Amino acid sequence: MSLILQEVLAPEDLNRVRAELAALTWNPGKRTAGAAARGVKENLQADGSDPRTQALEQFVVDALRRHPLFEIAARPAKISRLLFSKYEPGMTYGAHTDDALMGPREEKLRTDLAFTIFLADRASYEGGALVLTSALGDQEIALDAGDAILYPAGSIHYVAPVTRGARLAAVGWIQSFVADAAQRETLFDLSVVRGRLSEAGVAREELLRLDKSISNLLRMWAR
Repeated sequence: MSLILQEVLAPEDLNRVRAELAALTWNPGKRTAGAAARGVKENLQADGSDPRTQALEQFVVDALRRHPLFEIAARPAKISRLLFSKYEPGMTYGAHTDDALMGPREEKLRTDLAFTIFLADRASYEGGALVLTSALGDQEIALDAGDAILYPAGSIHYVAPVTRGARLAAVGWIQSFVADAAQRETLFDLSVVRGRLSEAGVAREELLRLDKSISNLLRMWAR
């Protein structure tokens, strides 16, 4: 299941992120690509060893966690460090699938989900869509600044070439407590329905039964 999360970053948060990114050093993105993806990756990434980058990563992750749909969609057990990426004219990231395991040995996580938070105003660049490939064909994702897309890390995907301006984004990966995608989607659907029933004024006793079912399914499926 892919899901768009709107307004992960508010306008004032975006201004802060972009201002701080402008002051950072950018390195070739190939340095952080897996062996299979290294040959098709052509972008820039903010220096992850800089404490300013690390502080900005935490700021953005905190904003992501506050989004009302993120926790119930991802059921995150671990979130990777973020990569702040920049694509200038001619840069692209060819078709690839993300590594199943990422991170240093003592902190390795299983990449169940990936996310991209768009940081540049859509009118400020051309090209640069995130393209997800499936049996239904290619789906182009080009979101407004501050919005994010959550999608299966095991899918084949690519970033189309940028032809004008600069595409800025924050990218990360999630190990979910619920590894099975169908089980995560079931829990998400139930949680969304629960929220809508609550808003509609359904009796607390009925909501409690639904809470029980969601919790028990999570107990069965979490690992």
